[in-house]
Amino acid sequence: MAVRKDGTVSGANGTRMLALDLQDVTKTYRGGVHALRGVSLSVRRGEVYGLLGPNGAGKSTLVKIIMTVVRPTSLRGTVLGQPAGTQAALERVGYLPEHHRFPPYLTGRQVVDFFGAICKVPRAVRRERTERLLELVGMRDWAGRKVTTYSKGMQQRIGIAAALVNDPLLVVLDEPTDGVDPVGRREIRDLLVRLRAEGRSVLVNSHLLGEVEMVADRVAIINQGQRIAEGTIDELTRDSHRYEVDAIVPAGAAGEPGIEIPGASSAPSAAGAPEGTRTWVIRTADAAEVQPAIDRLRAAGATVTRVERARETLEDLFVRSVVDERGRAMPGARGPGERRE
Repeated sequence: MAVRKDGTVSGANGTRMLALDLQDVTKTYRGGVHALRGVSLSVRRGEVYGLLGPNGAGKSTLVKIIMTVVRPTSLRGTVLGQPAGTQAALERVGYLPEHHRFPPYLTGRQVVDFFGAICKVPRAVRRERTERLLELVGMRDWAGRKVTTYSKGMQQRIGIAAALVNDPLLVVLDEPTDGVDPVGRREIRDLLVRLRAEGRSVLVNSHLLGEVEMVADRVAIINQGQRIAEGTIDELTRDSHRYEVDAIVPAGAAGEPGIEIPGASSAPSAAGAPEGTRTWVIRTADAAEVQPAIDRLRAAGATVTRVERARETLEDLFVRSVVDERGRAMPGARGPGERRE
């Protein structure tokens, strides 16, 4: 098996495959409750893939199906080139559940070693690997203490180390930064970048959109059991790309108070901006198309104080994707701070 430059893998028979390739995943619970309605997604080798969606969208159900915790109603696809749902498919997969629990009588070091033993990692290998992973997640100094003495964030770190102990090619993390302080979240982001650099694939299910935006190569948004968007953040926000130009327009300047710039629209200036500041929005991703506007402002006697490229944030994209045209949340959506899936 060889990893290609485009992130796919070439198997022994010359076929090409993805780290995760799922098609038409459905799950219907008793009573006709449809948790998943034909979801398809593909995770490339060596990428961080963000799985997003409102509460009750089906994200955690999909993750549990990948890990064979939940049996799907229907499923076609592969995990690391093996049929999804088979033991062979899970041998090189690392998993951090959202609500994990460790035996309270074990220390952090013993937890990681225990999971290595479950994964049939040879004793000598897992002992060396355990120490290295404890150092990697910043828990080596606490490794000899029982997990009952750990904060939630410390337990998350131990959980991530346990998820990596079998040297996985695909790492599935369900809310990895839940309960972790800002410093810890940054360290986990750095770890995800490192895993990607090593050629591993990472599937992250998280409600912290800002965290996902910083590291994800691609994202999928799921709502009401269906995938409603997938792609890079740039691809999904392409229509929102724009440049914002601030300029101070002195009284009496040519064209003041309304300097007209073809193709630009006015916008409220930021709070605290200097007196006389106006803001123009030019909807383009091409910096060359902004230069005539800047020239026109200067020719009119204005002082340009800011030129900034902007686009929708991942949060903007998420809200736009799960709210209908009337501005009302679709069933399953939740407001900020409400309990997630």
